[in-house]
Amino acid sequence: MPDAVKVGFVPFSTAPRGVLVAFCDDTLKFGAATRKTLGGVANLVKRAAATNQFKGKKGATLDILEPEGIKIQRLIVIGTGKPTELKERDFLKFGGVLAGKLNSGSEAVTVMAELPDGAMEPAQAAAVASGVRLRAYRFDRYKTKKKDGEDAGLRAQISLAVDDVAAARKMSAGTGHLVDGVVLARELVNEPPNVLYPEEFARRAGQLRKLGVIVEVLDVKAMTKLGMGALLGVAQGSARPGRTVIMRWNGGKSGEQPVAFIGKGVCFDTGGISIKGAASMEDMKGDMGGAACVVGLMHALAARKARANVVGAIGLVENMPDGNAQRPGDIVTSMSGQTIEIINTDAEGRLVLADVLWYVAQKFKPKFMVDLATLTGAIMVALGTEHAGLFCNNDELADRLLKAGQDTGERLWRMPLAPEYDKQIDSQFADMKNTGGRHGGSITAAQFLQRFVDNTPWAHLDIAGTAMGAPKTEINQSWGSGFGVRLLERLVADHYEK
Repeated sequence: MPDAVKVGFVPFSTAPRGVLVAFCDDTLKFGAATRKTLGGVANLVKRAAATNQFKGKKGATLDILEPEGIKIQRLIVIGTGKPTELKERDFLKFGGVLAGKLNSGSEAVTVMAELPDGAMEPAQAAAVASGVRLRAYRFDRYKTKKKDGEDAGLRAQISLAVDDVAAARKMSAGTGHLVDGVVLARELVNEPPNVLYPEEFARRAGQLRKLGVIVEVLDVKAMTKLGMGALLGVAQGSARPGRTVIMRWNGGKSGEQPVAFIGKGVCFDTGGISIKGAASMEDMKGDMGGAACVVGLMHALAARKARANVVGAIGLVENMPDGNAQRPGDIVTSMSGQTIEIINTDAEGRLVLADVLWYVAQKFKPKFMVDLATLTGAIMVALGTEHAGLFCNNDELADRLLKAGQDTGERLWRMPLAPEYDKQIDSQFADMKNTGGRHGGSITAAQFLQRFVDNTPWAHLDIAGTAMGAPKTEINQSWGSGFGVRLLERLVADHYEK
């Protein structure tokens, strides 16, 4: 989907037109270039701030129409708060705040990318540009009519005035690929299930070949030959056959161990024979949020030519209650050889992941694996929608993920793993059951997955509360959030490209 918002960079000396955006701190102080551009209007800002009780708090805005003394239609002032409290992720939010203040019609917008103590760094200006694009994203391609009063998508030409145009453009090119990856993940989650089913999802993942990603699609025959009985057991109830997609980006040293990311891709989940209630079942089109993240991540890494060897793997199925669907009481054999008693067919995501995790661990011998899955409602009971659950068998990997979460704002909370929980998924008929009951549901799901990672350092992210339907933020107004793309791109950049 092409951007309706165009963002570019110009020198500070460029004359503003249309809408002018400026930043001030909690003392209402502007940078030198901004003061020069505003001229006498700076005094008007102080009077308007007093009238509107605007105190320059982080993310607060002041809006002045047709200010006298400057040839612009509108002045928007965004507060940055105390300069000593600014964090890297705040600049992304500033871009989102800015986009949220603009009108839906086409506009010319000039943004003074300057703080009170000097010009924004190229990375900070690029983050503002990214925040604008993330906030402006909309998914409305299936709407043929707009109702009266319904918000139209933002269309604007935004110019960020910066100190070093070349440096800002270079930095923005890299971060722009990351935004593209997030948008791709959002697109996949938002698509209706009659459009995005396993075969179509696999086809879209195959478009990564254009970026140099090696993409292999395993069909039912190939998965049967590999012994992926757990994944195929979920898929067998649907008229749409399952797929596993393996994506490889070889941007690191030849022969170097890759890192791996695995996504749950249940393109629609009825619950199977253990069918869900009708209320909100339509949301289960988003039960492939983990797979969407992995595809978006691989796009971002390949587009910016990441200096890392990365494997992305997604298991794609529909979970349907057909006459051929698996039943509670069935026993399936996973690719690992371990047998699984099906207690509840709605605990299907872990079955899909089990075979894909084992396949990746055995075939690629990665440094570590991270899986993402909209796996359990229990994680939402525990953490709500502000944090994703983190389960990990390696403290170093867990710490790196937690730091990446803090840096990007895609926050994680570490949850326990312990052998005592294994008792809940032990089966008297098979090696394990696919659910351990109501208590500690997200933990027993992670314990289940841990049985398929061999000795590989591994983390499981339960993103049920953050990948879809999460509260809207400064940088996301979409139902599908694209959660995890920025988090994991930062993990790779910070620790595996240095």
